[in-house]
Amino acid sequence: MRAQEPVLLVQAYRITSAVLVKLGEADLGWLAADRAVAVAGGDAVLAVAATVAVGQALRALGRDRLALVATLAAARRVAPASEPVHGTLLIQAALAAAGCGDTGRSEELVERAARVAARVAGDDLYRTGFGPDAVEAARVVAALERGDAGEAVRRHEQAVRQEAWRRLPAEYRAAYLVDAARAYLQVGDLCGAGRVLVHADAVAPAEVRCRPLARTVVAEVARAHPAPAGVARLATLVGLTR
Repeated sequence: MRAQEPVLLVQAYRITSAVLVKLGEADLGWLAADRAVAVAGGDAVLAVAATVAVGQALRALGRDRLALVATLAAARRVAPASEPVHGTLLIQAALAAAGCGDTGRSEELVERAARVAARVAGDDLYRTGFGPDAVEAARVVAALERGDAGEAVRRHEQAVRQEAWRRLPAEYRAAYLVDAARAYLQVGDLCGAGRVLVHADAVAPAEVRCRPLARTVVAEVARAHPAPAGVARLATLVGLTR
C-alpha cells in the first residue's frame, strides 16, 4: 500500500486542482497542482503527469505563456515513457499557445498530439483521458481560445459526428460542450448554444450547474427572447431565474 501512496496522493491533488479551477478558484487550484508535483517524489513520470494540472491552473489564471513553457518542458521529459501523459501535455501546451495568440505554434502542437494519439495503445495508467477524441476536442477549444469561433463551431460539428466522441468521459464531454456553447454564442447562434448547453446538462449536470463559467454562458443565452428550447428551464435549475 505504501508504494501506492504517491500515486494516490497525486491523483487526489490533481482532482482537487481540477475541481477548484472549474469552480473559479484558480489560485487554490494552482496550489493543489503544485502539491501534486511535490508529492510525486522521485517518480519522474508521476511528477510530469501532475504538471498537467499545473498547466490547467496557469491557463485559468491567464498565465498562458508560463503554462506553455511548463507543459512543453514536461512533455519533453516524459516522452516516450508515457504516451498518454505526453499527448495530454501537448494538448495543454497547444491551448496555452492559442491563449497567447500564437496560432502557428498551437496548430503545430495539436498535430503533434494527434500523431501521439494515433499510436497510443494500452492502459491509461495516469487517467489522462487522452486519445484521438481528446485531440479533436482540443482543436475546437484551441480555435475558440485564439478567437476563431466560426472555426470552433465548424470543427465541433464534425467532432460530435464521430463515434470516438462518445468514448470521452462524461465530465470531459460536458465541460467541452460548455466551450462549444461559448463558440456558438460568439457567432450569434443562440439556438446552437442553447442546444449544446442542454446536452451538456444531460451528460453531466454538475459541469453546467456548478461552474461559474457555465452559469455565465447559460445566463447570456437565457436573455434571448424567446430563450432557446430548454434554456429557460436550465436557467431556473441553476438558480438564475425564479
